[in-house]
Amino acid sequence: MSLALVQSRALLGLAAPAVTVEVHLANGLPSFTLVGLAEVEVKEARERVRSALQNAGLEFPSNRKITVNLAPADLPKDSGRFDLPIALGILAASGQIDTARLAGWEFAGELSLSGQLRPVRGALATSLALRSQGVQVRLVLPPGSAEEAALVPGTEVYRARHLLDVVRQLLPVSAAGAADQPSDDWQRVQADTPTSTPAGPDLADVKGQGAARRALEIAAAGGHGLLLVGPPGAGKSMLAERFAGLLPAMDVEQALESAAIASLAGRFAPAQWMQRPTAHPHHTSSAVALVGGGSPPRPGEISLAHEGVLFLDEFPEFARSALEALREPLETGRITIARATQRAEFPARFQLIAAMNPCPCGFAGSPQRPCRCTPEQIARYQGKLSGPLLDRIDLHVEVPALPAAELLQHGSGESSSAVRSRVAQARARALARQDCANHRLQGQELDTHLALAPTAASFLQAAATRLGWSARATHRTLRVARTIADLASSPTTETAHVAEAVQYRRVLRDGVSSR
Repeated sequence: MSLALVQSRALLGLAAPAVTVEVHLANGLPSFTLVGLAEVEVKEARERVRSALQNAGLEFPSNRKITVNLAPADLPKDSGRFDLPIALGILAASGQIDTARLAGWEFAGELSLSGQLRPVRGALATSLALRSQGVQVRLVLPPGSAEEAALVPGTEVYRARHLLDVVRQLLPVSAAGAADQPSDDWQRVQADTPTSTPAGPDLADVKGQGAARRALEIAAAGGHGLLLVGPPGAGKSMLAERFAGLLPAMDVEQALESAAIASLAGRFAPAQWMQRPTAHPHHTSSAVALVGGGSPPRPGEISLAHEGVLFLDEFPEFARSALEALREPLETGRITIARATQRAEFPARFQLIAAMNPCPCGFAGSPQRPCRCTPEQIARYQGKLSGPLLDRIDLHVEVPALPAAELLQHGSGESSSAVRSRVAQARARALARQDCANHRLQGQELDTHLALAPTAASFLQAAATRLGWSARATHRTLRVARTIADLASSPTTETAHVAEAVQYRRVLRDGVSSR
């Protein structure tokens, strides 16, 4: 038979649209044509496939006109994931393997010139998309990629190390012999979802900074964003790097979605399974690097931080366009990247931890070193952060520099595990009450679950009027107050909880910038 069809998958965001690799062999001038909106790396598969087949001892029909079509034609295809299905299609069309045995299988893998299979990015994303679509197929993937895909429960994934391992399974039954027997080079990879304990630096390393530590605990318990403001060397980065260790453990579904995005970007590491990611982009990053983009669309840092932490150090030094691009994802937890020819959506439920100096020289309000900045320079520096963006960050905390004597004499603080235990209990109370973290409360849900005491409502009204807050800032303060009440195991939100929440929104307006 001179026509063969092999099934594979492309990557478009976290979706995995089906791709049919159609291979036709015809008489005529020898040629190898690949069509179907393929990127450069896909077109280069012609040389990889040719060499892999010849070096594996298989016949390459060099005297035939070979046409390979990747259907549908209007779907962009990239990466070397189509090497293996193209090679199998040529073998099936030339009669070297049984075409009927290709039914029910899907293949992906990059071929080396010797026929070895190399990992491809997005294996876990592909497997997760197949489960969400309810598609039941058997996946054949290279080592590394197969282990990723098998993390999704209920999938049937086979690992092959070499092109010949796959060919042996697809030989005609009469010639296959013992081909179906499992071996080290061909075997089904069983689903394995190991648990992982939180790793990373411990909060006990931080000396002093009681207010900042308290703010970290509140942010972790309620899923709130946090802005740390203080002079250089005060410990802002040290605190932020320990924040992920305070968050509750992820469940399997959260871990799968987070790992699928890392797999899509080629950054998945088995050692990081079930651990909350921390993305720490440099302040020279562009808006595309932060939120994602390109053609085809790739996830940005906010999606790579999904279910984890996005730490932006030197916050005002980021490009204005990059910071403003964060406004919608902070509200919705998703980012939609629309281009002229395609559209992709990525999840982006991250916790923003930002750190900044109070002024260009960094020492405004510091008792240790005088500030060299004028009030106009300070206002201009802080003005790089727009009001709408600051409104979306729930907690604003000052991190003062500790005197050397106090730093040397101060003992270690609470460990991350102790704080994480309280955070998990507070988060569990919120989930039991409203089925979501406090930072996601909106509209009627907020009024229903807040249980605000009358005296607390009067106090907040007076504070919001005096400080000139927007409606968004007022509502976010209420969410923080609800989290503080959960940490205190209080069924109602009292005046003390609201008063503490109010203090976490005054740093840039009435704090260090006015000293």
